[in-house]
Amino acid sequence: MSKSTSHNDLLRRKLTQQQLAGIVRAHAAFLKRQRNGQRANLRFCDLSHLDLSEEDLSEADLTGAKLYGARLIGTTLVRATLYSVDLRLANLKHSKLSLADMRGACLRGAVLTGATMVETDLRDGVIVTPGDDGELKPLSFDENITELTCAKANGVNLTRAKLANAFVMQTDMTDSVLRDAKLVRTNLSNSDLTSCILEGADLTEANLSGAILQGADLSGATLHRTNFANANLNGAIYEEAALTTADLTNTKVARSIETLRHPLDGVLRDHLVWVESNGKAGERADLSEIDLSLQDLDGKNLSASIMRATVLRGARLSKAGLAMVDLSLADLRDADLTKADLRGANLQRASLSGAKLKGALLAPLQINGSTAFIWQANLLRARLNDADLSEADLHGAQLPGASLMRANLAGANLAGANLANADLTEATLENCDLTDADLTGTVGLDAGA
Repeated sequence: MSKSTSHNDLLRRKLTQQQLAGIVRAHAAFLKRQRNGQRANLRFCDLSHLDLSEEDLSEADLTGAKLYGARLIGTTLVRATLYSVDLRLANLKHSKLSLADMRGACLRGAVLTGATMVETDLRDGVIVTPGDDGELKPLSFDENITELTCAKANGVNLTRAKLANAFVMQTDMTDSVLRDAKLVRTNLSNSDLTSCILEGADLTEANLSGAILQGADLSGATLHRTNFANANLNGAIYEEAALTTADLTNTKVARSIETLRHPLDGVLRDHLVWVESNGKAGERADLSEIDLSLQDLDGKNLSASIMRATVLRGARLSKAGLAMVDLSLADLRDADLTKADLRGANLQRASLSGAKLKGALLAPLQINGSTAFIWQANLLRARLNDADLSEADLHGAQLPGASLMRANLAGANLAGANLANADLTEATLENCDLTDADLTGTVGLDAGA
């Protein structure tokens, strides 16, 4: 690898920012199909530390180029050829890389936050060098493995991307979308995949040892011989049958109710004493990472309890007291929360698809005293697809990045709510109050109105 790299370096042509600007102008004309336009040919060029932010380099050829530490913030590289390119420590924040050929690319330490990489090809590739006639010649018979080690790739859209055999170790992929992605034998060890969408992804023989998958959605994913040793699957959504051949050595999953130190009824009684005594007596309930599926908790007072990554699928929580509760990363699919008091609750990245929240209170909770403050209901990136939120009070609620596809919001109060980048596709919004709501980047609003 070192010999190949040094040989490639000798072949590279170092460009200045001014020279690059001229090539970009000609490429812009090419994209407009003007006569004087010419497709950008940056093959094997050294563009290290140069700034290409916000430029449109769609279809450009950057085969083997060196972009070490380059700025590509918001850059459009749709269908670009980035074969075997060096993008170490490059800043690709909010870049557009859909359908790009990135086989064999090195993205070690790169920033990809918010990038769009739909159907991007990130498989391995052979290291190549230009021949005398401009053709590509392999330098060796070894394959150059695509690498994203230690990259920051949170919030990246990698839908249907191809990452087979790639190295993605110790990478932050929080909130990324990998729906239907090809991840066969991909090394994702020790990576942070919190709240990732991995629906339908192929993870056959992938290495997820030590990975964090809290709140990740693995519905319909192929998990044949997937390595989950020492991984954290608390709050993750998956089918038990899909894990039949997976390695689950020391894997963290939701614990059964029998693992509680005291019976659930006793825990609830002690918590009620704690609430009514303002913490002077009793004991605050901590039900984190416990499987409470189908439990009957109607009318129970669990205000300010800790239920992080708790599984409450199909649970009955109608009229329950859940003010200021921590339900982050919890699985509340199909739960009945009708008229529940969730004022000031933390529901960050919680799964509430199909939940019944009709008439629920999700408004701010004001705490009075020597230091008065307001707790807002936090539903950042919560999944509320097909949920019934009719007549719910969500005024001032924080819902940035939340998914509300096909949700029923008829008669709901969302005045002053933060719905930035939320997905309201096919949502029912009849008589919904959106006065002063932040609708920046909201998807599907017009269609659902």
